[in-house]
Amino acid sequence: MACSVEDLVQRIHASPTRFVLALSGGGARALATLTGIPGASRTLLEAVVPYSSEAIVAWLGGRPDQFCSAETARRMAMAALLRAHKLADSEAPLAGVACTASLATDRPKRGPHRAHVAIQTTSFTATRSVELVKDRRGRDQEEEVVGRLLLNAVAETSGHEPALDLGLEADEPVVRAQTIAPPSWQELLLGKTETVRHGKKAGGDESLENKVLFPGAFNPIHDGHRGMARIAAELLGRPVEFEIAIVNPDKPPIDFDQMKRRTEQFDREQVVWLTRAATFVEKSRLFPGATFVVGADTLRRIADPRYYGDDAAACQAALRRIAARGCRFLVFGRNTGTGFVSLAHLDLPEPLASICREVPAEQFRVDVSSTQLRNARMEWNERGALP
Repeated sequence: MACSVEDLVQRIHASPTRFVLALSGGGARALATLTGIPGASRTLLEAVVPYSSEAIVAWLGGRPDQFCSAETARRMAMAALLRAHKLADSEAPLAGVACTASLATDRPKRGPHRAHVAIQTTSFTATRSVELVKDRRGRDQEEEVVGRLLLNAVAETSGHEPALDLGLEADEPVVRAQTIAPPSWQELLLGKTETVRHGKKAGGDESLENKVLFPGAFNPIHDGHRGMARIAAELLGRPVEFEIAIVNPDKPPIDFDQMKRRTEQFDREQVVWLTRAATFVEKSRLFPGATFVVGADTLRRIADPRYYGDDAAACQAALRRIAARGCRFLVFGRNTGTGFVSLAHLDLPEPLASICREVPAEQFRVDVSSTQLRNARMEWNERGALP
């Protein structure tokens, strides 16, 4: 049932949920409304407005593929949830809510006017996206729509119905998506467990030792990945299992929507691990004796002191720990954009070089990358499809 803005905000402030709000490109009116009605200190932990591209990069810990997209809104919401966990001083339910928008301004815009609002809790990930018809409204009116969309999202985090009318026309549908996490994913996000297994052996008690493990983001998986897995299985005589780390250094974890999308790319017969192992030192601890299937570009990063705080001694110590745990690397050449790089092109320190085996380019070479596929998908989206 529809209600007034004031009534909805009062319901939000009366709920136990506390949240952090992150806004970029739109939504400021919602923040003004939330703080203008008494009770905001009970629910709003913090609000941030990373408006410039540099500020968004700093908030996310890295540059997004697109600054205004549902995925970027979800990443912002995940960062907001992590911030809420740092700020909260009680056992109240917590949420991160974010908005990224591209609205009417003082200069013509080539792309569509749109807004993406995301909600992240420890139990679900949700997005609400809308594309506004150009020239139908001025900036002030578009802000009103986005503000109401955002307030509805905040209400949802508090257990209330999204009751505000957005004033949209029939050709401006709100695209809704939501992924409810199974308990194992919730425990993984909260750090209560370090691994979750999917696939034909999911739920068993199989040892984590001596696996052939293919770590990657798989965003998306492509024929190069599948070919590497096939060759690795043939060379090593064992099935390949896949690993996706939900955490990365200095970046928020991937959300439940991404966990679902990425694991569903694999056949049910394939074993996929979701882990909290952001580095190969951590992967070697979780999977002792593993043979890691990697590209030469990944191997080069493993041996680069820059990824160890520019500390060469720390890098050497990490490589020795990986080797001491009985781990090895099966290395495939990669086209890095400036040429094809193989194991033979790399000047590796001894602790790492001694545990590497190369797959010659004559045996396998595919130059496609997940980044290229994502860029192609974004170009398609910009021609008319809402991301």
